[in-house]
Amino acid sequence: MGDDGARGMKTMHDLGARCIAQNEETCVVFGMPKEAIKLQAVDDILPLESMARAILQFDSRA
Repeated sequence: MGDDGARGMKTMHDLGARCIAQNEETCVVFGMPKEAIKLQAVDDILPLESMARAILQFDSRA
């Protein structure tokens, strides 16, 4: 797996975007989330079932 998506996510994160990654336990293919986590491009690492709630909370923090 490449890391181009993770590098793009790191750029967004560094510019102030709030970013989440799916955890390894609930992920079918963990390549991209793993790279994003390694690059410190995420604010939270969550299971799939928690991601929608987290996204809605991001919006309410604005």
